Amino acid sequence: MSPTKAEVPLQPSAPDLEILGDRVTIHPGGYVEPPPQDDTSERNLVEHMARFRESPLDFLREISLHVSGSGWRAYDDVIGQPIYYSGFSDNMKAAVLRTPMLQYRIQELADRRLDAEEKQGLFGQGLEKEHEKTTRRIEIVTSLREVATHLTDGMICKFESKRFIRGAYYLCTQLLTRAYHQGIHVSSEEVLRLRSVAETAAKNRHSIIFLPCHRSHVDYVSLQLICYRLGIALPTVIAGDNLKMPILGAFLQNAGAMWIRRSFGNDALYTTLVQSYIDTLLQNGFNIECFIEGGRSRTGKLLSPKFGILSFILDSVLSGRVEDAIVCPVSTQYDKVIETESYISELLGQPKPQENLRDFLSASSVLSLKLGRVDVRFHEPWNLRSFITEQRARVRDVQPSSALSDPLSSGSRVRLLRTLGYKVLSDINAVSVVMPTALIGTVLLTLRGRGVGKSELIRRVEWLSTRVRAKGGRVAHFAGAPISIIIERGLDVLGPELVGTIDNLPETTYYAVDRFQLSFYRNMTIHLFISEALVCAAMYTRVKQGGGPANQRISFDELYEQVGFLSFIFRGDFIYPTAGLLPNLNRTLLGLESDGVIILTRSRPADSINNQLDEDTRSFVSIELSPTERKSGRENFDFYNFLLWPFIESTWLGAVALMCLTPPTPEHSSTWLDVRKTQETAQLLGKTLYHQGDLSYFEAVNKETLKNAFQLFEEEGMIHVRKSSNDKSSPAAVRLAPEWTPNRDVDGAIVPEGRLWDFIEKIAKSRREGKNRRDGATVSTRVIGLADLVGKQLFDESAVVEGEGEYREDERRRGRRKRGGEGMARL
Repeated sequence: MSPTKAEVPLQPSAPDLEILGDRVTIHPGGYVEPPPQDDTSERNLVEHMARFRESPLDFLREISLHVSGSGWRAYDDVIGQPIYYSGFSDNMKAAVLRTPMLQYRIQELADRRLDAEEKQGLFGQGLEKEHEKTTRRIEIVTSLREVATHLTDGMICKFESKRFIRGAYYLCTQLLTRAYHQGIHVSSEEVLRLRSVAETAAKNRHSIIFLPCHRSHVDYVSLQLICYRLGIALPTVIAGDNLKMPILGAFLQNAGAMWIRRSFGNDALYTTLVQSYIDTLLQNGFNIECFIEGGRSRTGKLLSPKFGILSFILDSVLSGRVEDAIVCPVSTQYDKVIETESYISELLGQPKPQENLRDFLSASSVLSLKLGRVDVRFHEPWNLRSFITEQRARVRDVQPSSALSDPLSSGSRVRLLRTLGYKVLSDINAVSVVMPTALIGTVLLTLRGRGVGKSELIRRVEWLSTRVRAKGGRVAHFAGAPISIIIERGLDVLGPELVGTIDNLPETTYYAVDRFQLSFYRNMTIHLFISEALVCAAMYTRVKQGGGPANQRISFDELYEQVGFLSFIFRGDFIYPTAGLLPNLNRTLLGLESDGVIILTRSRPADSINNQLDEDTRSFVSIELSPTERKSGRENFDFYNFLLWPFIESTWLGAVALMCLTPPTPEHSSTWLDVRKTQETAQLLGKTLYHQGDLSYFEAVNKETLKNAFQLFEEEGMIHVRKSSNDKSSPAAVRLAPEWTPNRDVDGAIVPEGRLWDFIEKIAKSRREGKNRRDGATVSTRVIGLADLVGKQLFDESAVVEGEGEYREDERRRGRRKRGGEGMARL
């Protein structure tokens, strides 16, 4: 790609630590392993951990060292509160059960039950009645305490045996290094800082709350191994009980797992029990690990934060039950994620398979020894109490008379929780390392052609790594190492199933074999370029019209409107800078101008939209591609568009799928449709449009992005969603809002006009040009007809029988997220 006019000087990075088996090695920042000269120089499991078949005596010796505890393996002088001693579980369980909160809840539930039984006339009269009530109350309280004891025993982690954890470390390292043969890499600077913070936290009896991103089951293992190897107290890992399977469940619970239900429902006792356990951990300074996204990301990019456990932690500090805690966002990146193949199946609509140990250990990818390395990076930890104080002061300064300035109000807590969640995500992005596989996948999926030659691939990867650093990102492996070696290593890790090679040509040529799987790795870089991608997608509305530069020029007002619209519809998919739309837009435009991608036309005086900007930027009138960018074939401009186009396609598909909800007849206007089947219908429609040429990207049919689109539609009142008020087995139901419902003509065909049509067309303005969409309406009669056909089948097969009181309509978020508010400012 063409060089930029101004590159940001690169700062030398701190050395990396490589943890592989029993060996910890310090490398210069960005070190890359030189290619092996012979079989003996390859650093892998064979070198650092003995195998039974090759060296049985060494193998048995290593096991004995771990089980008995030799040197660092003893895990005796741990930084943090005491763990792994006999009786730990009993002490923890007793501490949880005697918390005032839990005792109060048990008494409250007993009173409710007693009142209900009294109303049913189950007690006698006079003194006999009081005696019966007292006896019954004791029975209820005893029963509730037994239930609480049973639930606590199945929930809490059991740090009981040091011998167990020594053996567990050895076993997990064996398994992990079989898959990731180059081990776990961390920054020495970050580790030293973390140890220092851990020492201070231990003295103050404060917990460290590790909040990692979540892309693989390996995430659980890698952080535990790092803490163990560096002598930091292992955190209690908050995990879903879907992993509580035979053998593995007990193993993980003794290694630090805390089991919680995926949904608490209306179980007041269980909810209070979880809060009591969180309080106990934080009050006693035990470390905690919680995945901020909830489940694993199937798309490669960060998911929106889940606030369940985070709300428990925040409530512990807000209520004063816990003095303070230390928050440490963590980024875990992989050369290759073990589960990506199963992720694609899930995104295409196949049911998620039940978790089981046999499938995980028998997966060919686990034993391939070709998955490269794991990179774990720690953001600088910060105090939760200080964060709360800072946010309250900010609200008081901006809105002194607002209810949000009241720290005890529900609105204040919700705002604080959302700000906390998105701050953690932003911190994770800030320290994330872009792996070579992500660079290769990004380049291959941002090409116009079918493939790329080796020399061009090297040039583009080199350009991309420079741009990542210029945007403040981090790139693994690059300091002083030839790009060609990095690419060869990355291609070897990805394998021929993802990237194909054609050798019998004048130059070796590479092409994407599985574009859907490669998109997982491309999405690991998109957060760095989302601002540029939004601007270029908005400019594309004019560029796609063709003609000369004057015809492709776009006014600032038009650009502002389209960028605002795109950032608005993708608010659930991406994390934007918090400065607000206008400052970020102008900052992005100045950056693209500096890079030689665009030309900005300025004049004075400033217009009504940008008159609040400073003197350097408030005079923007129009934007167009620079002659240099045109001469280079628009490769920089196209690169940014290729990043966002799949998401534009998916949101467009979701909007077109709303056409399927158009009632076939007036009699169907009050009919509700099954939400799950409606989303499955959207996927089916997308697959059909893709194979018929009306959808450019097959990944646009992925379930995760479509789910985000439907969430947006619900928040904006485009659809109404109802959920069962009593029966959990009853499906959620959906129907199109009347004001968004298209009309039908005299023949019963959907008329392409109205609010929904205009919304679809506005998205379509930034869609990638295709031969079927180059002339006439963006959504052809064929597409609308297909949506109508699929919709009629949906009404026939998936209509929910509506009974009075069977469904309650969820409260729509009338206070819809303000553009640029609550830590998610547009662009």
